[in-house]
Order: sequence, then structure tokens, then C-alpha cells
Amino acid sequence: MLAAPFTSITEFQAILGAAPGPDMSADAAAKTRNKCLTKPPGALGRLEDLAIWYAGWRGDGRPQINAPQIIIFAGNHGVAAQGVSAFPAEVTAQMVGNFQAGGAAINQLAGAFGAQLDVHALQLEQPTADFTKGPAMSEAELVEALAKGWTAVNTEADLLVTGEMGIANTTSAAAIALALFGGEASDWTGRGTGIDDDGLTLKTRVVAEGVGANPAARSNGLEALRCLGGRELAAMVGAIARARSERIPVILDGFICSSAAACLEVARPGALDHAIAGHVSAEGAHGAILQQLGKEPLVSLGLRLGEGSGAALAIGILKAAIACHSGMATFEEAGVAAGQE
Repeated sequence: MLAAPFTSITEFQAILGAAPGPDMSADAAAKTRNKCLTKPPGALGRLEDLAIWYAGWRGDGRPQINAPQIIIFAGNHGVAAQGVSAFPAEVTAQMVGNFQAGGAAINQLAGAFGAQLDVHALQLEQPTADFTKGPAMSEAELVEALAKGWTAVNTEADLLVTGEMGIANTTSAAAIALALFGGEASDWTGRGTGIDDDGLTLKTRVVAEGVGANPAARSNGLEALRCLGGRELAAMVGAIARARSERIPVILDGFICSSAAACLEVARPGALDHAIAGHVSAEGAHGAILQQLGKEPLVSLGLRLGEGSGAALAIGILKAAIACHSGMATFEEAGVAAGQE
């Protein structure tokens, strides 16, 4: 496995700035093909837009999805000691074991949609620092986590989903959202794993204290990630950035994944052009994050599990879009008279 091509945040930022865009010739070819398929114009709705978007990023006007990859990153958070979760920190490692044994929801969804599933536990024995007392990570720790994500991507994959596991990571995600987009801590803080009203009050206070203790995180994507994030959030960012460099389309998962991805978009506007939102979760602030990112979710099913589960479910929708686009006959091929524009 090759090392990541960066050893500092400055070098990572430079890579973001040099990231490729879509192949416009493939985009044009996909649009031309879409006009000729045996259906009324626009009859497949958003599926048509998804297929064209995917074709442009893959550089193929008639693409296929054959090798989706799902990567779950797990990390522990020092802020968990504040009592912000309904579950103890040791559940992170226990769930990693469940993923590896094939017993979690994400294992079933990966199997249902033919996705490679990889699980990476990131120094679970060493939680990040409590961000109410200062930055969660040093620059070196952030770079290491970004690099873990970067090198976890299979460059032969043709679609990427990133998921996470980490007790207290909805607290981290809420703090990032507050730092990047402002408002009140209560705007971004939800019940996560199911805390009660007193727990929500505590969690909201912790989110506000975290942002207050880290003023450098405000409106600064990578500083927000360093100061308020966790190793698993940073690894997702590294993986999403690697996917962009390889022109691998990405489906974003829920609140935690979207908050992490927002760090990329704030650091480099347009950095998420290769990504779509798989779903909007039941965690209240997720919809607000997606609005900030300009992403319309594919489904809204009340999911709030994490693990990449909502995005994995959306693999099926994107596969359907590509199957219709690339597999349908054109009017000429089918010998069907085309309508008049």
C-alpha cells in the first residue's frame, strides 16, 4: 500500500486545490445518450441526472457500477467522558468486532448491493483529547488519520461509501457544524444514540464549550476537523478526498459523515462535487447540514444508525439509475419511433 502523498495540512490543502473535475466529454456523451433512450424526455426524473453525473466523474458516457466499496472507520473520543452518549466508550470496539464478524446492518446492506466492506479501527485504546479543554488532535494526529482514510480507498472501486463508529461522535459532528455554520449549539445538537432530556441539555452545553475552547475552528474546515473531530471523521475526509483524486463518485451517509465532509467543502469550495447525499437521517440537524452543502438526499426513511447504512442503501438507487441509462435501448436500436421535441 502506497503512503499518502502528504505529510502536513498544507500539503493536503494543496492536493485539494489540484483535484480533478468531471470529464466533460463523457458528461456530454451521457446527455446525448439520455435523449435517445426509449422513454419520454425526463420520464425517469432524478435517475437521469444521477446517471449523467456519475458518467462524467467516471469518464464514460455509458458506465457500469461493478465495484462499490464501503469503508467503516472507528475511533474513540475523549469528550465521551463528559457523559454525552447513552452508551459507554467500550461499545466502539465491541461494534468493530460485530462488523468484522458480519453481524451488523451494514454487513447485510453491503452484501445486498455487492459492495466490498472494509473496517478500520483507529487507535481505539487512545481516545482523542476532550475538546472542551482544547484541540481534539494535534496536526500530526490529524494528518495520520487523513492518511489512514486516503490509503484505505481501493483505487479499483467505482463508487465509495464511508461510514463510522465512535461513541460521542454525534457530539463531535454537532460541534463541527456549529463552528462552520454558526447559530446556537442547540441548532446542531440532537439525541444521537437516544439520550434523555437531561442528557441533551448536557450534550448541548458540551458542544458550545467545545467551540468556545477552540476559536480557530470557526469557519475553518480543517481546523474544525482537527480541533473538534475524531480520527474516524478525519479518516472519512481523507477517503473522500482520495476518491476525488481518482474520480470515484461518493455517496455521503448521515449527520456525522456529512459534518466531516463539510470540513472539506469549507476548506475548498467544490471539493464535494463528486459526492451525493444518500439520505437524510432522523438526527434533526442532518437536513440543515445538507442544505449548507447544497445536497438533496436520495431517500428519507428515518434512519439514524450510522455505519454508512443510509448511503449503502442508496447504492441500489444509483445502480438502478446507471442500469437504466446504460442498459436501455435507444429509439433507433429498438426500432421505436421517437417523439417530437
